[in-house]
Amino acid sequence: MDSSIEREHEAISIGVLTSGGDAPGMNAAVRAVVRSALNRGAKVFAIREGYQGMVDGGDAIRPMKWRDTAGILQRGGTIIGTARCPAFRERAGRLSAAQNLLVHGIDRIVVIGGDGSLTGADTFRREWPGLLDELVAGGRIPRALADAHPQLGIVGLVGSIDNDFCGTDMTIGADTALHRIIEAIDAISSTAASHQRTFIIEVMGRNCGYLALAGAIAGGADWVLLPEIPPQDGWEDQMCALLRAGRAAGRRDSIVVVAEGARDRAGRPITSEAVQHILEEQLNVEVRVTILGHVQRGGAPSAYDRWMSSLLGVEAVELLLGTSPSSEPCLIGIQNNRIVRAPLMHCVAETRAVPQAVAAGNFERVMQLRGADFAELHEVFEAMARALPDQGSRGGRRIAVMHGGAPAPGMNTAVRAVVRLALEHGHDVHAVRNGFIGLAAGNIEPFNWGSVDGWGPQGGALLGTNRHLPTADEIALCAGQMQAHAIDGLIVIGGWSGYVAADTLRAARVLHPELDIPIVCLPVSIDNNLPGSDFSVGADTALNAIVRVIDMIKQSAIASQHRAFVVEVMGHYCGYLAVMAGLASGAEHIYTHEQGICMADLQRDLARMIESFEKGNRLSLMVRNEAANKLYTTPFMCAMFEEEGGAHFDVRNTVLGHMQQGGDPSPEDRVRATQLAARAVGFFGEQFAYGRRDAVMIGHQHGDVVMTPLKNFYDLGDMTFDRPKEQWWMSLLKVAELLEHAR
Repeated sequence: MDSSIEREHEAISIGVLTSGGDAPGMNAAVRAVVRSALNRGAKVFAIREGYQGMVDGGDAIRPMKWRDTAGILQRGGTIIGTARCPAFRERAGRLSAAQNLLVHGIDRIVVIGGDGSLTGADTFRREWPGLLDELVAGGRIPRALADAHPQLGIVGLVGSIDNDFCGTDMTIGADTALHRIIEAIDAISSTAASHQRTFIIEVMGRNCGYLALAGAIAGGADWVLLPEIPPQDGWEDQMCALLRAGRAAGRRDSIVVVAEGARDRAGRPITSEAVQHILEEQLNVEVRVTILGHVQRGGAPSAYDRWMSSLLGVEAVELLLGTSPSSEPCLIGIQNNRIVRAPLMHCVAETRAVPQAVAAGNFERVMQLRGADFAELHEVFEAMARALPDQGSRGGRRIAVMHGGAPAPGMNTAVRAVVRLALEHGHDVHAVRNGFIGLAAGNIEPFNWGSVDGWGPQGGALLGTNRHLPTADEIALCAGQMQAHAIDGLIVIGGWSGYVAADTLRAARVLHPELDIPIVCLPVSIDNNLPGSDFSVGADTALNAIVRVIDMIKQSAIASQHRAFVVEVMGHYCGYLAVMAGLASGAEHIYTHEQGICMADLQRDLARMIESFEKGNRLSLMVRNEAANKLYTTPFMCAMFEEEGGAHFDVRNTVLGHMQQGGDPSPEDRVRATQLAARAVGFFGEQFAYGRRDAVMIGHQHGDVVMTPLKNFYDLGDMTFDRPKEQWWMSLLKVAELLEHAR
């Protein structure tokens, strides 16, 4: 780093606090603020117990060193504490807070909290000049000190499991809370099915139904009650009729999800106890209620909350050091998978407008504020939750669904969504077993609504999958089977091999007119290596599996003296898992095929490890992509580090292998698979209506679901190394470097 930059920021002091309710991922944000500030040459102070520490001063405002944030990425809650502070709501409290900050020269603050905390910060900022004048007049600070810090700079990060803040697509902690909810729903579903019981699950979220809605979709619930969409009059009878029909169709369990802020059209609360009474009275069944409560806020943060919060913290420091304290306060959030800055108080105002619109009964305005994705997910849930599809609009078109490529979590979720949504839209659905081998052999069977019951939460690929690429003879057989089964559209759910095979069918249309049908490739791959989408279904699950194992490795290493670990992750030639796992787990060194490995890299990293252990560190963590280098393999690296490290440390390696492909899909992968499936089914409807026969890759790009022509696959993909030519995550290596190596 340029030494002039360091000197420029030497006189700057930044404070960081967490306020309001705690949220998993807050520690990752605090760590990022501290380390990025120190690396930029600024001083950084932790303000403990939120605004209470600011008012109290003294030891509650402490300078932070690099090692103060070691080992906190995986910890839930907030290590610097949080508390409600009535004193800060009064001017006298804010006067003391200003004096205590000035003792340390702090005139820039990162506030991690909810709307109340961020509003309080803005009030403090606006009053700052007047507070300083009052402190000078009272003899509590000298005029020179006030003149040196005439303005207060504020940057806000939203720490809230509710995901209820406008200006950011996700808030710190929301993804982890959703993990807790899905763990509970999955566990409850199994016991409910065993006893043929009905369960009501109440989730948190205050006035926001995100956790309830996403949890209902990912958990395969039958009914959901949300603050934003009060049910129509007579909803009680509709709910009971749907659950009754589900049992008649063979379902052994019934799950109703209730958001804690759910209300009816008259504004009356809908409690889980009231729903229980309704179900027991009308259905004459045994109903159990589970209120998840604060378990949703606790525990280790998910991989997403770790890497996302880290990026937010780094950006907050960049903003504070790059602008004058007099600048308008900003919110740092994530929109369309990119870190963004937004006017803080505009976001606060829009956030507070939601409950106001709910109270006024203006639910159209509520849905506008929540965004198009929220409305779309609700529509998808309603269609998916039917006990049986609406039979009134059947049009006789037939869609085939199949897999291609390596197995990945979320494949079954996508199949379930495609089948049910296609049936709901009036289409017939045929499932192809065993990939393109099965298609050529005619392993095709009709699927109905119940064929995919219970598939959503399951990992693996129940239809079977493989990486087989059809030969010319097999393409002819595939065409014959498509004609024999009168297939009008094909959706291939899978990875790189599936895309290549699907494009092979597309290119063969000239010889085989039977293949001249709409084709959709839906990205499912733990490698996240598919062109046309920023994220593949399955990658989030794999990343969480990696991070959980690394957490255990770190716990094991702490019990030993001076140990280095080399963790090898999958990804083939794509570095996504290595980069994101390294960022989310706090790895000191990340090795990818894209960057390569040379002996100079290993010598540099060896020197860094020795220096680290000499300073008292007990663990060094390296994450290596499986194909990072053909010669410098994981065993070679371990042997070299062990030999050259001498008495400074010993080395262990962990090759995670196929456990990254297994396991039940994460909530994010379930919701993503369902949303993409819904768009794919809608695409088929448009194609059939207008007589089109396009072949596309569906995926998320910059937050939007887009259709990219399948013929562009070879232009967008690196055919030598089976990965996209443009990989947005590679830029995050610089952030990982910034947070792991003090300058």
